[in-house]
Amino acid sequence: MGDWLRAKLPDRVDVSGMLADGRFVGDGGRVVREDDPYRPHTFVWFHRDLREEPTVPGSLDVLHRDERLVVVDKPPFLSTIPRGRHVAQSVVVRLRDELDLPELSPVHRLDRVTSGVLVLTTERRWRGAYHGLFQAKGVAKTYLALAPYDPALELPVVVRNHLRKHRGELQASVVPDVMPNAETLVELEQVLGRRAVYRLSPRTGRTHQLRVHLAGLGIPIVGDPLYPEILEVEVDDFSTPLQLLAQALAFTDPVEGHERRFVSRRTLPVNAEPVA
Repeated sequence: MGDWLRAKLPDRVDVSGMLADGRFVGDGGRVVREDDPYRPHTFVWFHRDLREEPTVPGSLDVLHRDERLVVVDKPPFLSTIPRGRHVAQSVVVRLRDELDLPELSPVHRLDRVTSGVLVLTTERRWRGAYHGLFQAKGVAKTYLALAPYDPALELPVVVRNHLRKHRGELQASVVPDVMPNAETLVELEQVLGRRAVYRLSPRTGRTHQLRVHLAGLGIPIVGDPLYPEILEVEVDDFSTPLQLLAQALAFTDPVEGHERRFVSRRTLPVNAEPVA
């Protein structure tokens, strides 16, 4: 098992030290030893060492809470779920503790750098019904984006193409001559000199869809570290927020059948708020 763990885990994981400390466990909590015979089709569990995470600036405000749902107004730079180098500084980890809701989980996701409305369910039993709404495209989403103003761009326009993002790659790409799987209605909301606020109504939910679509129109979102070019930005650099706001969500409640609508209290430009 020791040889297998070293082959499976990245070099930064101290497999030998963790084995010596009994930090790998198998089914039933049995400690996995260095010289245990390899056992296929079984699970091995461990807790990795976490880095010290700086506090993400900005408030995580609760817009709504009831028996089934918690709706929050997410600040930029806060991950939706624990992932990669962001564990404690994620919506799920923070709110499970703050609200004493150990089964709290999101029914959709926002990119770490995107701000705005995020919906979570209070208990595991409710997640399927609400998550199904997003999968079935039963949620009307409205975003606002701050980007360069191009008077020659004819708006409104519907952008349709096929987006693909491979695991491990930072950018999503447009695949030509393939049936579209991503669609966004882009409208001009307000002109602000050389920049403008655009209203975005995605009809699909592909990874980085809005960012790719605006960049493809020649108006990349202000503060975007990935599109049109990848910028070298430190993971804990909170100085330049992406100017993309999930402004509103609306849907028919799958449990009670009434209409629900949740609106962000944030406005553009989104600020990197100081820690209180």
